[in-house]
Amino acid sequence: MKFSHFILMVCALPSAIIAQNKATITIANNSVLDRKETVTAIKWKSLLVSYPQIDTANFVVINSKTKKQIPFQLEHKGQAAIQNLLVQVDIKAKSSLQLFIQKGKPEKFTAKTFARFVPERLDDFAWENDKIAFRAYGKALEKTEGDAYGFDVWVKNTSSLVLNDRYKRNDYHIDHGDGLDYYHVGYTLGAGNMAPFVKDTIRYSGNYHRWKILDNGPLRTTFQLIYDSWNAGGIKVQAIKTISIDAGSQLNRIENLYTFNDNKPLSVVVGIIRREKAGAILLNEQQGIMGYWEPTFEKDGTTAVGSILTTPADAMWANKEQLLSKTSVKNNESIVYYTGAAWDKAGKITSSQQWFDYLNHFNEELKNPLAVSVK
Repeated sequence: MKFSHFILMVCALPSAIIAQNKATITIANNSVLDRKETVTAIKWKSLLVSYPQIDTANFVVINSKTKKQIPFQLEHKGQAAIQNLLVQVDIKAKSSLQLFIQKGKPEKFTAKTFARFVPERLDDFAWENDKIAFRAYGKALEKTEGDAYGFDVWVKNTSSLVLNDRYKRNDYHIDHGDGLDYYHVGYTLGAGNMAPFVKDTIRYSGNYHRWKILDNGPLRTTFQLIYDSWNAGGIKVQAIKTISIDAGSQLNRIENLYTFNDNKPLSVVVGIIRREKAGAILLNEQQGIMGYWEPTFEKDGTTAVGSILTTPADAMWANKEQLLSKTSVKNNESIVYYTGAAWDKAGKITSSQQWFDYLNHFNEELKNPLAVSVK
């Protein structure tokens, strides 16, 4: 009996050892929509349960079908400890993908997202992915001729990261072959910034004053823009905006935290600047989707801008200056929405219908997230 028990224990050892040196991740797409270039998060704590001996500097992520490595990122969210393993995947509708996490030397994958503070250009904060680029304006720009309130768009027709080259060249209003900045923001919310809406008036903040990068690629870049308090129609308001951009996405995820001296919810609006000439407009109040296909600029092409609320839209409307979506926030409680842009000269989205379809598809993806399991 003792000898038989010893044999069973010896037989059991190899599988226990294997379990410590490998994990299997299954990502299921239960929706009727194909998912392309989707960045997916696997909780690091869940991975450690299956693979407690993982060496963060010496592991690979393998696609079980192709047997090839896929890009990944260790997401920290500004913390010392790892929060998530990020992977970018394509998964057909009603299907699943299996990934193996195992010991190995990871390949060098090209970074697809990036952000930085730009002190040499009046405290800009700029960010991009492999599809599009943006910037927010800093304190040094306030009360100058070029001051603006909203988010700016830098269009691009390359998957390469271009921000550093454009700032170094200091000539980004001209297309040198990879796109340019021809988007005008002015005293509006630009490409989907948010501001309090008190007494039927947009109460713009000053430009951001402080910043913090939480993660910086290669698949997801996340940072915070911190604003000084301001008077929003008699309500003292402060804001911290946490912005994430994923590889492969036209839209940013924005999580705003407002603190203010009022017990009632605060009305806020997301805005998109409107041009003088006609463009195509989508205002889907029920789904919280706002889209704009700008009029074409003769030599520069067409910019598309869109926003998606995750909270109920109280109202949506268009005036001469902006498209606006109104919702409300509570004191010291985060509100999340998505906003972004596309350029027809990039060759992927070339009509208003394609842009509005993209926004609707993105909204459906938010409602039907990929299911992740770890063994």
